[in-house]
Amino acid sequence: MTLRLLIDMNLSPSWVEVLREAGFEAEHWYLIGAPNAPDSELFAWARENGYIVFTHDLDFGALLAATGAESPSVFQIRTDDVSPETLAPRAIDLLRRFSPQLSAGALVVVDEMRERIRILPLESSLP
Repeated sequence: MTLRLLIDMNLSPSWVEVLREAGFEAEHWYLIGAPNAPDSELFAWARENGYIVFTHDLDFGALLAATGAESPSVFQIRTDDVSPETLAPRAIDLLRRFSPQLSAGALVVVDEMRERIRILPLESSLP
């Protein structure tokens, strides 16, 4: 199964071609919805259309936790340099490695040193 990735507004549209060349389906939000749409709108579209959110935005992890949602999966980049030129080889490797988990429902967080994966739904830390 090919992962379908929705690139968030905070990442360059050049990610689309890089990810497509690596064998993924990829779309950038600017071609789908309003550039200033709330994260919840992008989140809902990704869930309804079977896409994984590919983002640099921390809000999606919070949305997953707050809603207890089982989808969409989120691939969250937490590095200073989010350019495809720098990050693509590692991101592509991790997308392939965690493809089963992302297909089933997961939050993958990638920083400079490591990656973490949490299976959905996330437990909310709220009482």
